[in-house]
Amino acid sequence: MRKPGRAAVGAAVAIGVIGMLGALTGCSSDSNGDGGDGKGGESGSKSGGVEVAAAGGKLGGAGTACELPVRFELAESWKPEAVKELKGVDPELGSTLVKQGPVTLVCEIDAKPAGHIGFLRVWTGDKGKAASGGEPRRLLKAFMAGEKHIRDARYTEAKAGDLPAAEVSYTLDDPSLDAPKPERALAVVTPRGGVVLHLGGLDTEEHKAMLPAYELAKRTMARAEG
Repeated sequence: MRKPGRAAVGAAVAIGVIGMLGALTGCSSDSNGDGGDGKGGESGSKSGGVEVAAAGGKLGGAGTACELPVRFELAESWKPEAVKELKGVDPELGSTLVKQGPVTLVCEIDAKPAGHIGFLRVWTGDKGKAASGGEPRRLLKAFMAGEKHIRDARYTEAKAGDLPAAEVSYTLDDPSLDAPKPERALAVVTPRGGVVLHLGGLDTEEHKAMLPAYELAKRTMARAEG
């Protein structure tokens, strides 16, 4: 019997390697996908290339820490607290007022229990103030008019769950900071008023580490009942 030539052996090896690579590629694609259900809450899922945090609770509905015009899922270990009175000094930014443009700070979601330094903050306005802000983009710009020392602001149309939204990412370049840092916010308008969700962070590294929690809230947002 004739032994296979070197060319035949080489072709067989090449086919085997290609098959193995294909299998590995397929596994990698499946593990990094959204799971195919379009929902948040699965650790490691992605939204627009950004990781989405695993869900650990809900916020916004009746009986939750902060009753809001919207509801969304909280990242695991993040702790929400209603803002019920003025806070003169914010240790993260140095000075944050509880009123900004047509909205008022009503809820802070602390990342420290999850190992990060920063907050997701929720700002709301009543129906009249939301109407004065108009659609989400106008509401967001009215909110951003109260921000100082910002640059490179980029506004985009977005979706927060199924709700039309506007989103902005920008750099906060305050002289009181050690270095400029990124921040972002999104706005929606509901029959119960306007809502702005804002993510800051101690610095650039903390901001990036907290983005999955922001993405989870954004991806699972819906109108609150009632």
